Amino acid sequence: MSTAPGAASPAAASPDVEAPTFTLCFDVRDEDIDALGHASNIAYVRWIQDVAKAHSEAVGWDHARYLELGALFVVRRHEIDYLRSAFASDSLVATTQIHGFKAATCRRHTRIHRVADGIELARAVTTWALVSAEDGRPKRIPPAIHEAFARPPATEPRRA
Repeated sequence: MSTAPGAASPAAASPDVEAPTFTLCFDVRDEDIDALGHASNIAYVRWIQDVAKAHSEAVGWDHARYLELGALFVVRRHEIDYLRSAFASDSLVATTQIHGFKAATCRRHTRIHRVADGIELARAVTTWALVSAEDGRPKRIPPAIHEAFARPPATEPRRA
């Protein structure tokens, strides 16, 4: 599904339907650059995590709220396709959305584009698991989280 940056699809977050899209804009920093002169793979992983965190905060689920629930989301799996290189000072845009919940996990799709030419640099599918903050065991994702991610974020696309 193609959704313009900042736009939200009207679908609910269910296993078969895409949820609204969230957008985060940011610049490649000097410390993101590796020995080959482009953004390192580690930087892409951080950006994927950063946009997921910002999305969660935008729908009302910040770190403190998860702790009130006694749970946190952790990454169980990343699948990343590195398509093109990003360079120092490039302005990038990351879009992300949930593509279905299971009992204790959800799949999040993320795409990263360069603003100047619109070229897609990377795409990822990440499996996140909700775990107990106390013992790390999987925890059922409550309906309140499903509902939060089914609504468009309360904030406009933001800049990191």
